[in-house]
Amino acid sequence: MTITRIFTLTLLIVVTMTTQVIAQPGAGNLVQQEGQLIQDLSSHRWKLKRMHPGRGVEEGLHELPSGDIETSVWIPAKVPGDVYTDLWKAGVLEDPYFGRNSVKAQWVMQDEWWYSLQFNVSQAVDNKIVRLEFDGVDYSCEVWLNGHYLGNHEGMFSPFSFDVTELLHTSSSWLHGRNILMVKLNPPPQVNHKVAGLKTPWFGDYWRDLVPFGIWRPVRLVSTGHVRFDNLYVKSKLNEDGSADLDIEMTVENVAKDPRDVAVNVTLEGHNFDCEPIHLSSERTFQPGSQTIHQTVTVEAPKLWWPWDLGDPNLYTANVSITDHASELDRKSTTFGIREVKMEWNPGFTKDEVSFPRTVMLNGKRHFIRSACWGGPPDIFVGRTSTDEYKKLIEMAKDANMNNIRIFGWHPPEIPEFYQYCNEAGITVWQDVIPLGTANLSQDEAFIERIYEEAIAVIRERRNHPCLILIEGGEEAFLRASDAEFTKKFLDELGRRLQQHIDLPYVPDSPLTCPVAQSVGYKPKEAVHALAYFYSMGRWLMEDWYSELDFPIVPELAITSVPNVESLRKFIPEDELWPPGPSWGHHWADLDRLRMQNFDTFGEERTGSLQEFVDATQDSQGTIFQLSVEHFRRGKPRVSGIALCHYITYWPDMKWGIVDNYQQPKRSYEFVKRAYQPLLVSLQFDRRRWHAGESFAGKLWIVNDRFESHENCQVELSFYDDQDHVLATQTIPVERIAPDSSTMITDIDWPIAKSVDTVFHVKLKLIDSEAETLSSNRYMLLIGDQAEAREHMKQLGKKMHESVSKYTYDNYYRFFPELNDSGGKPSDSQTDVPRAAGFD
Repeated sequence: MTITRIFTLTLLIVVTMTTQVIAQPGAGNLVQQEGQLIQDLSSHRWKLKRMHPGRGVEEGLHELPSGDIETSVWIPAKVPGDVYTDLWKAGVLEDPYFGRNSVKAQWVMQDEWWYSLQFNVSQAVDNKIVRLEFDGVDYSCEVWLNGHYLGNHEGMFSPFSFDVTELLHTSSSWLHGRNILMVKLNPPPQVNHKVAGLKTPWFGDYWRDLVPFGIWRPVRLVSTGHVRFDNLYVKSKLNEDGSADLDIEMTVENVAKDPRDVAVNVTLEGHNFDCEPIHLSSERTFQPGSQTIHQTVTVEAPKLWWPWDLGDPNLYTANVSITDHASELDRKSTTFGIREVKMEWNPGFTKDEVSFPRTVMLNGKRHFIRSACWGGPPDIFVGRTSTDEYKKLIEMAKDANMNNIRIFGWHPPEIPEFYQYCNEAGITVWQDVIPLGTANLSQDEAFIERIYEEAIAVIRERRNHPCLILIEGGEEAFLRASDAEFTKKFLDELGRRLQQHIDLPYVPDSPLTCPVAQSVGYKPKEAVHALAYFYSMGRWLMEDWYSELDFPIVPELAITSVPNVESLRKFIPEDELWPPGPSWGHHWADLDRLRMQNFDTFGEERTGSLQEFVDATQDSQGTIFQLSVEHFRRGKPRVSGIALCHYITYWPDMKWGIVDNYQQPKRSYEFVKRAYQPLLVSLQFDRRRWHAGESFAGKLWIVNDRFESHENCQVELSFYDDQDHVLATQTIPVERIAPDSSTMITDIDWPIAKSVDTVFHVKLKLIDSEAETLSSNRYMLLIGDQAEAREHMKQLGKKMHESVSKYTYDNYYRFFPELNDSGGKPSDSQTDVPRAAGFD
């Protein structure tokens, strides 16, 4: 790797000295670098106390002396974490995830909660500036250090800090170096409309009315010299000659009262590959205050970052320090990737049909998005989640052949480790920047300005991650917009401001196809949230539904299932497991729709036992996902991406995920893994039900998302009965598979044996010239009458919608007649658990 210098430089080799310092009791993890001291205050040593609103200050909790031991009897707490998890661990709450306990925990969000930490600072801070940094507090807090009021903050996602240089107690003596930090969490907001964009929504059909809150991200002390910097950003641009220009941007603050002459030193090196480190330095004078500076270099032969199915996810590290003639004043490092994202129009759609190009071009190559909505964090109560779970989930997403994860607008931007693991795995991220699951915002200018500020803070913190390739404003905002003109103006301005800080494509909302969105100029084919099969269950059989969908991109493709029996036992009381009790409904099991999709898939509802029903719902979810995903993938390049809804969900529910809250994959996970193979052999058919004795008709396709061709291949196609006996086989030659292609190979025509009873299976195997299997696939089809099945589904749907009209969709009492028809009590015994109707 060589670098061409664009500005006048003084070559300087920067030597970093890092030592671990043994801290005194309660000091936290202490990392000292030359010129910088970072004391991590995140730990299990925090304490928690409940107070009624306003009572904490009245009682003087913020005035407790730093050496006092009164907080030792408070509830043990962890930061990062959340209030509910701390209370659950302490025995104050029953597990809110279990049964219907979340309803019993609603009192928690009516009070204020005081977090306290006592810690020591043994190092002197002479000639230093010390800041107390919070990466994120959910949602509103006030902060005191050693009895001194530091300030308040609102907004879950934006970091904030305080200068505490003059307030710290520092001494090698344990007593005199003791400090006490108090953080008062105000009761969380109860109306999302008033905090949308500033806090994760706590509603939707996979959560109950329990508002999470807590100190959800790390807290630390950071000491630097009088010249310090933050917001280190490395932006790359690829040139036609194969080189890359890097623009290194940082905000530098001189907190002194006079100008300071310093050197800004940059070291570039390979993060996950070997290369010769490059050291650069420029002399600068900084006036008091803050300013943004840029340093630009050209890398002649860069190793580009790629998603895993197109290349290697090569990463660089930039180490930057500021030094004066005597010492190092501040330093930071960031991991980044050299890559370039552009958008192209999807062929086949006119600009009268779509407003935005929807094909991602990554380093000049088409990146067909095989994605799923994240549905996270792994727990809505973040204190229950570990970074190990994040790492496992990212690995499982890659193993399922996903090359992208979408964080959509009902869920928060993720912690740094999420993006780090995506960077390393070569998985791109499609990011709704902040949670805007509603467009009915207050139009107060100050409030709207706060949303913009919060979104900018989010994107500036995450913009170095090369995995981040798309940004979006809202999520189904226009579906609920009472003022469409305001919503459009707001989302357009949000995009304009975000793109001042990051060079990525922006789309204001998803899907933009509803009548409200079209009323302000968006087009009828922008994108599709493929949710109608679920929400309009009974209107179609699955193949009739997905075959009608024709859009350039699919941000959401949804169907539901039940977690594994082993997982169910962790959150459903034993006496409610089977037949289903009310806790199923509380965890959003739509028992009518689950039975109906089972019928669609198998020709029967499969309610004979718990295991049979669970397996059937997962196989149904997998079948619907597989067939619809393959339908869209065969449409490339007209179609450019699909995101399932969801990959995970943030509590143990009976809803969208293909991996449950205990990181256990459902059977549907394997269906998705097959459908998302980068090189896919696929069978297209118009219906799943056939009569014995007629000819099965289909089309054989090969879809290739990679940029490599294959010559002289063949497809082995086999038909099996339900006992796995071979009924027929044939071999189909494939002369060439072109890179980045979707090709119909041939028509398939097979006379179905009259001996086939209820189902038959089709298995495909794509083999190269060396007899290596490149792709395999399989399908289950039914012996039955398509017209009769359509009519039966319509009747089931009619019955279900009558129930929904009476009780509403989100009232699960409709599944349990005893809860509605006898005043909420079982008819013969108050101790009997109500049971779902229609289950044996």
